Amino acid sequence: MEGHRKNFGRKLIGDKTYAYNREFETLMSAGLIETPEYTKVITSSSYSTNGEEFIVIKDTPSARITLNSQTTEHIIIKALTNVTIVPDRGSIDEDWDEVTIDRGACVEFYYIDGNWYIGSSDGIKLV
Repeated sequence: MEGHRKNFGRKLIGDKTYAYNREFETLMSAGLIETPEYTKVITSSSYSTNGEEFIVIKDTPSARITLNSQTTEHIIIKALTNVTIVPDRGSIDEDWDEVTIDRGACVEFYYIDGNWYIGSSDGIKLV
């Protein structure tokens, strides 16, 4: 466990302190791994999350987004079209197989203990 702790550091940014992985940051700086895309604009009708923190879905009549628990633990989805959101495993709020949001809505998801949970939302319709 002690070796595991050596890979993590803390940074003070403004008035907040953030934990970071030193090994990951070193590999990114050396160009040995790609910097992850934390924000992304999606224009296709089907997409699976890939570690982003924030995505915007637009320029398609409707879209189906799969929450990928292998790559994503937290994500905010902003819809500029009608969007159906489905988990790759588990359910949403332990009750739902999918949720639908309309144009203009925004919803935040967290993956915890095998299920996806809505942290905050506006304009959501449960299906």
